[in-house]
Amino acid sequence: MEQDKSVRKKRNKLSKCISQTQFIAYGFFIIIMTGALLLTLPIASRDGQSEPFCNGFFTGTVAAFLTGLVVVDTWTQWSLFGQVLILIMIQLGGLGFISIGIFLSIILRRKIGLKERGLMQESVNTLQIGGMVRLTKRIIKGTAIFEGVGAILLSIRFIPQFGLLKGIWYSIFHSISAFCNAGFDLMGHTEKYISLCNYVGDWLVNLVIVSLIVIGGIGFIVWDDLYTKRWHVRHYMLHTKIVLVTTAILIAGSMLLFYMMERGNILVGMTGSEKFLACLFSAVTPRTAGFNTVDTAALTDGSKFLTAVLMFIGGSPGSTAGGIKTTTLMVLLFYVVSNVRQTYGVEVFGRRLQDESIRQSACILTINLCLTIVASILIMTVQNLPMSAVLFETCSAMGTSGMSTGVTRSLNTFSRFMIIMLMYCGRIGSLSFALAFTRTKRKPHVQLPPERITVG
Repeated sequence: MEQDKSVRKKRNKLSKCISQTQFIAYGFFIIIMTGALLLTLPIASRDGQSEPFCNGFFTGTVAAFLTGLVVVDTWTQWSLFGQVLILIMIQLGGLGFISIGIFLSIILRRKIGLKERGLMQESVNTLQIGGMVRLTKRIIKGTAIFEGVGAILLSIRFIPQFGLLKGIWYSIFHSISAFCNAGFDLMGHTEKYISLCNYVGDWLVNLVIVSLIVIGGIGFIVWDDLYTKRWHVRHYMLHTKIVLVTTAILIAGSMLLFYMMERGNILVGMTGSEKFLACLFSAVTPRTAGFNTVDTAALTDGSKFLTAVLMFIGGSPGSTAGGIKTTTLMVLLFYVVSNVRQTYGVEVFGRRLQDESIRQSACILTINLCLTIVASILIMTVQNLPMSAVLFETCSAMGTSGMSTGVTRSLNTFSRFMIIMLMYCGRIGSLSFALAFTRTKRKPHVQLPPERITVG
């Protein structure tokens, strides 16, 4: 009994020393290291040879952080054991190990305390701590439904092409990878790193993958709000309205821009439906999904730049996506408009934004931008690579997108480490990563006198 009490005291003391953000960061690190070690086993490789730890660590990182930047082709390199392991890490990264742990506790009828609810709130980035158990159930059930329906629809195409067992496996793998915005594919049996280029004109595959990407990228908070309030748009939370409007604008605007910049390039020779699907897929997948139906390296410079911008923006908070998030972008844009118009406060959809949201958005944009620029400079310092390709790669890592012009496979150990760090920050959130090193807020009793400076 005394020994159990001492163990409990040590656990409580440790939990007080580690913040919720630090706990999540450490948890992801443990998942990555476990997956990396398992991927180095001979059973994980198709040829039965042990893969170098560097490749296993990189693959484990991109799987857990849903990035899709690969140094080896998934189908060519990894056996069925390795593919299943990668898929498990993708699912853990998409749902979050906190969500899965709480769901298992619910099944085992264990009490969910305030600490667990706080971790869940931090994990999915919800606005309030109340209703965490209900939200967790909906997240798990919703994920199972969306991924299951996606797999069934994809099997209509894949089973006739690959046979029953292989077709079912391909359907499940690509459905989970798309919903979790991971970007891993098993199409390397035709050509390495080809992704979904063979399906550029396939309506079924394109619409299913695009739908899964968008649903996974809008966030669990939006799910819950839509499920609760259904078609009562007026009663939607401000967060939901901003996410839905921004997502629609980014998709429609990007489609138009892709068509204008690629109509004389990769779209040449395509039918009208193929052009539409290619533009739609190219507008959706950069926002952290990582698949591609056209050759990314063959895009014009304008399309590559647009893709990099979309990857940097990413999806929405509390989702399977990365990036600075759609809400961050819109909060800053609204703030700029408000300052130009010289109005008091930032008003959106009949509501005024809190100053804290504006400060956090400014911090997130600044940190992400600085990390991307610094990493790009360091990579170009140690390797003689084109600036456009390196910036594309770093934006892809920071936004956990996974799209690449082919530079990933030529990166050395240091450059891969920089990409891993960007993925780590991009997945758990750059601001959260920075706060992980700060235990408590520091409020000085005495403040220095303020003084104005000239800016702009």
